Order: sequence, then structure tokens, then C-alpha cells
Amino acid sequence: MDKNEIREVIARRGAYELHDGDVVNLGIGIPTLIPNYLRPGVKVLLQSENGLIGMNADAKAGEEDQDLTNAGGGYITKIDGAATFDSATSFGLIRGGHVDVTILGAMQVDERGDLANWMIPGKKVSGMGGAMDLLVGAKRVILAMEHTAKGSPKIIKQCSLPLTAKGQVNMIITEMGVMEITPQGIVLKEIHPEFTVEQVQAATEATLIISNDLKPMLQ
Repeated sequence: MDKNEIREVIARRGAYELHDGDVVNLGIGIPTLIPNYLRPGVKVLLQSENGLIGMNADAKAGEEDQDLTNAGGGYITKIDGAATFDSATSFGLIRGGHVDVTILGAMQVDERGDLANWMIPGKKVSGMGGAMDLLVGAKRVILAMEHTAKGSPKIIKQCSLPLTAKGQVNMIITEMGVMEITPQGIVLKEIHPEFTVEQVQAATEATLIISNDLKPMLQ
């Protein structure tokens, strides 16, 4: 798979985790693609931490609105009845426990559900964003990310980068499969048909628990 195919596989699978009535926050990167793949008939309220609830799919070329962007600065559209507001209100929704699901990216995630996704020591960062608030405020945390970074595993035994939060991740979706964080470790629940279990484990530092009911990855 090339880069675009990988991103589509992950975003399309992430959309299956969203259900009618969910209030959902999408982080920057791959998660921002998910509105393009929502299943027909599924109505969710997409919240963006920069101050919008009612986000819709990406804006088409030539139809961009300078006042409508997602958290990553990409141009988006909105549903009828959408609302915009200041950051204080946006984070009030997050910290108040009103977000059902947040889907974020990651630099590292480990078998305890610890997440590092905001900085690499020695490199300039623009800011932490809202990840810390989302990880502890959302009812469910899903990571939508590439399985490796330049060939190095991102799913590891213990995070070495500064943590964003400890023990908050529930699910990981990559181009290789779908994994759940459990008290026993990381369980591989679905696998992409292009890969074998051995290939998934070889790309993962943490030891995977293979589900007895391992299924092909939903696409």
C-alpha cells in the first residue's frame, strides 16, 4: 500500500467505530479524514477543539471557507445547525465528559495504554494542543495511526517519549489491523488481509495477544 492507501484504510476503519448520536472529537492527521468515510445513515456530531460542533466532510477545491477549518487547519464543511464558539466552551465540552469518542494520532503507544503524541525532546513543537484534556475527558479513546514510523515500531512495550497521558487508550487502528488495550495486554482483534499475524507481530515491539476470534479487518 502507498501512503494514501494506508491513510484511507485507517480512516475508513475508524469510521466504523462511530455510531448514531455519538459526540466525536477528531485529532489532527489521519483522524481528520474520517468524516469522508462515515457510513450512510450514521449521524454523529463531530466536535473540533478549535471551536466547532457539527463538522462535516472536507471542503471541495474552490469551495473553501476561511472561517471553517479543523484542528489541523484543513478546510472543512459543516452540517445544518452547526455551532461555533470559543476555546473555553470547546474545552468545557471536553473536560465536562460530553465527548463520547476521541480519535487521535500517536508517536508511541504501549501495552498499558500509555500514549505519547505531543513532542520529541530536542525538537521544536508548536504546542500541546488538547490531547491531554481529550484523553482524560472522552469516554473512549481510539488511535488512528500508521503501524510504524520509518520502519520503527510505534506500538511498544513502554513509551520512551514524554507521555501525554497514562493508561487511557482503548483501541488502536493501523493499516495492519485493529487492536484493543486490555488489562492482559494488546489484543489483535482484526487483521488486514494483506498481512499475516507474523508480519503484524514483527512490526510491533509489544507482544500481541492474538484473539481466538481474529477476523478480517472491516473495510
